[in-house]
Amino acid sequence: MKLSKIKRETKYEKRYSVKMGELTTQVTYIKRYIMGLPIRTLHKYRETYYGEVKDCKDCNISA
Repeated sequence: MKLSKIKRETKYEKRYSVKMGELTTQVTYIKRYIMGLPIRTLHKYRETYYGEVKDCKDCNISA
C-alpha cells in the first residue's frame, strides 16, 4: 500500500492582475497527500489564453 501520493487538481478561480484587470482562469494545484490527507501544495500555476504557463505569484486573488 502506498502511503504518499502526488495529485494534480484544476479548478476555476477569479484572479486580478494590474495589466489585465479581473479574469477567471483555470488554476492547477499540485499537492502531496499522505494517507489520503493533503499535506502541502508543491506548485500552483495557470495557463494563459496563448498556452503560456505562468506562476500564480504574478497575480493576486481578488476579494
